[in-house]
Amino acid sequence: MGSVRKASAWLGLVEDNDERYYDDEYAEGTETGTGNQAWVTDPRVQVAAETAEQQDRRIATVTPDSFRDARAIGELFRDGVPVIVNLTAMDPADAKRVVDFAAGLIFGLRGSIDRVATRVFLLSPADTQVVAGEAAAGRRAGGFFNQS
Repeated sequence: MGSVRKASAWLGLVEDNDERYYDDEYAEGTETGTGNQAWVTDPRVQVAAETAEQQDRRIATVTPDSFRDARAIGELFRDGVPVIVNLTAMDPADAKRVVDFAAGLIFGLRGSIDRVATRVFLLSPADTQVVAGEAAAGRRAGGFFNQS
């Protein structure tokens, strides 16, 4: 069926008699999976049994508009959630106040603060380990592509 004919059929100007898209062999209710199992196409894929929240694998991203949003950062961090704070949308004076607030937060709760990018910071609780990219850079120096 040509593109003009398809467009005309879609608009309802001509009758659509293209039968190649209809499958008469399809039967309702013939599913291959069992009751509660998730359908997986690759045998290497495993479905997580627990949600990320139950396993404490959450990271929050906060982009505050003003210093009023610092409370949300503090509540998330106090609950033990690592927080990425993106200050690019704030004016410099308020951004400095949020960074000062975050510094007090990590000092009081024994966490750490890392600069991810310009005006983007990662606040990590005390029980969270941040792995820096230095190990990957060291492997690259004497690794596979070094053919000298």
